[in-house]
Amino acid sequence: MTEADPHPEGALVLIAGAGRLPELVAESLRRARRPFRVIALRGFTGATLRASADATVDLLDLAATLKLLRRWGPAVVVPAGGVSRPSPAAILNAGAALRNREALRAIAGGGDDRLLRAAVTLVEEDGHRVVGVHEAAPDLLCPEGPIGRRIPDAEAAASIRAGRGVLDALSPYDLGQAVALAGDRILAVEGPEGTDRMLARARALGRRPFGFGRAMPATVLVKAPKVGQDRRIDLPAIGPRTVRNAAQAGCVGLALEAGGTLVIDRVATAAEADRLGLFVVGYGGTP
Repeated sequence: MTEADPHPEGALVLIAGAGRLPELVAESLRRARRPFRVIALRGFTGATLRASADATVDLLDLAATLKLLRRWGPAVVVPAGGVSRPSPAAILNAGAALRNREALRAIAGGGDDRLLRAAVTLVEEDGHRVVGVHEAAPDLLCPEGPIGRRIPDAEAAASIRAGRGVLDALSPYDLGQAVALAGDRILAVEGPEGTDRMLARARALGRRPFGFGRAMPATVLVKAPKVGQDRRIDLPAIGPRTVRNAAQAGCVGLALEAGGTLVIDRVATAAEADRLGLFVVGYGGTP
């Protein structure tokens, strides 16, 4: 162990969900020459990472996950990637459900935040440390300032300020981490369906009825973690697909909390924003 080692407590274990994020975290760890193991989540982890994973477990088979961590010794655990929230019966076989009955009872009910926090607590109570992607792979975080060539104009900046206020006000509730606004008019707030489907709703609501009426201000997508959120789990993220969907929804740009939002493939995201004429900007400080 050296002073440069940011996680001296134990081996790093990446628990890989769906999407590109787990692969990007793995690439970041390799660049940093940080040894790590991978636990793939059956039905979620992408084929490339799953093929090289050290183990594969069911999403809610906490007993199997903890057994692996105990075998490998004290670990620094990094959860990364998306997971849906199916019923336990849809994921676990009868034996796994029996093994996990107490843990499942402990995390059942409530919102997604409660479920994720409870899972983290169970891992930590077993003697491991849980860290977020922002700690394990800080190069994936949105920087402050523009990503790409465009910047918001005064009208878009006003929408961004309004959106930040909306997200702050909604933080106590188990809602999403994004809002689409046209000026100070809220078009859509992210719910369990995710950002992409929220943008589809915003697209419909942002149109003028039958082409008549006063044109609304340009639409802006604002994303940020909730105030007081445990940033080790479920940080908001965008990527090239988000930019494309935002453009289709009529957005002129995306505003992200700098240091609190992940950017999946920053180079490709910037290129897509430039191609479509959108700004992508990281903001900091107070609204």
